[in-house]
Amino acid sequence: MARINLLPWRAERRKQRQREFYTMLGMAAVAGVLLSLLLYFYYDGQVGGQNARNAYLEAEIAKVKEQNKEIERLDRQKDRLLARKQVIEELQGKRSQMVHLFDALVRTIPDGVVLTSLKQEGETLTLEGRTQSNARVSTYMRNLEGSGWMSNPELSVIEAKAQEASGSAVDIKSLPYVFMLKVKLPAPGENTGAEAAPAPAPAEGAAPAAPAAAGAAAPAADAAQPAGGAPAAAQKEARP
Repeated sequence: MARINLLPWRAERRKQRQREFYTMLGMAAVAGVLLSLLLYFYYDGQVGGQNARNAYLEAEIAKVKEQNKEIERLDRQKDRLLARKQVIEELQGKRSQMVHLFDALVRTIPDGVVLTSLKQEGETLTLEGRTQSNARVSTYMRNLEGSGWMSNPELSVIEAKAQEASGSAVDIKSLPYVFMLKVKLPAPGENTGAEAAPAPAPAEGAAPAAPAAAGAAAPAADAAQPAGGAPAAAQKEARP
């Protein structure tokens, strides 16, 4: 006998498929939510870790900046101490330099030359005085060049000039010329070996200064030089 199903099986199957679809849709939605939560917590953890590292780096950078400021302060203090040390060394060197300088001035000045003024400006020493003749000044410049404590002598002025009334004991008849020359002083520490070097002796041909009472002949001859045969350079310097 044949069986005939008269129930609405198509509708039942449709409902079953709908239930399966909604179930799968719900599971997919739940899985998507879970995946979103996992991604959120993962990236939130990454961002939090990076922020922590950034905060740590900023703190370390601040420490390094403080250390750099301390280093700069120490460098400035070091520069000040080195500057003071250099000044002290220069003063220490100049203290002995002045002694040797005056000793060299005494040992290098020839007969017939008298110094009337000394002036120092930095490393330049200006010497002014009176002399018997141009040859005496040339001898003096050679002695200064070979002294070891003065160098590069430059003659600025040499001229026949009357002595002013100042009560000086210099004899105008025997020292008619006025001269001014400049020499360069060495920096402290340059002439460490100059102490053992003897000062050059005056030139062999330099005649001693004649006394005021005994030797009027030689000074008179030197004094007469500008009127007759004075060198051309001396005459040019003596012109007004």
